Amino acid sequence: MLLPIIVVGLVHLAATLLSLPGVVEWTKALLLPALVIGLIWGAPERRSPTVVLGVLALLLSWVGDVTLRWFVVGLVFFLLAHIAYLVLFITRLAERRVQWWASAYVVWLVLLLTILGTSTGALLIPVIAYGVVLSLMAAFASRCNRWVAWGGALFVASDSVLAINKFLPEAGIPLADLVIMVTYIAAQTLIVWGLLVHERARVVAASPAARAG
Repeated sequence: MLLPIIVVGLVHLAATLLSLPGVVEWTKALLLPALVIGLIWGAPERRSPTVVLGVLALLLSWVGDVTLRWFVVGLVFFLLAHIAYLVLFITRLAERRVQWWASAYVVWLVLLLTILGTSTGALLIPVIAYGVVLSLMAAFASRCNRWVAWGGALFVASDSVLAINKFLPEAGIPLADLVIMVTYIAAQTLIVWGLLVHERARVVAASPAARAG
């Protein structure tokens, strides 16, 4: 079920490493559709609210991917994607309370905004808004299974490197584009995998054989 994203992801990362902009562009546009295929393919109940919300979050992320060249437009769609993930984590995938270590996201957001300082210019308020929603998404991901929790953490890592690379290019992060995409692809894939693990466990628990046992 993850074969499509693995294949497309490896081609995209290789093209990023080898500086092949044409291949990078078209493979980036295929990443999230490949993951949607994997999600629908692997879901035990394809029309469940969990799967529908997961597909919605991936599609909004996909629009964010293809419009990120217009930074604010892409930012808005990723903001909507994180809101969809928030709803998903709170209403469908939660298995426990928010973990204590999730408070690190608040600390990191304050630190990141301090590092970026005034370099964001007129985008300061949108960046703050996005950072708050991203941090909330990652914090509530800690309520879910470990796959989803790691996915949320890697999303924060990916977007943090992206923000530093965009607003403070003088920081000179080595292989920044590759780091951004490795963590981004891993984040989305882990969230989808965690969703599928949760859904399969739910369906098994709801089966007549499980109830009879």
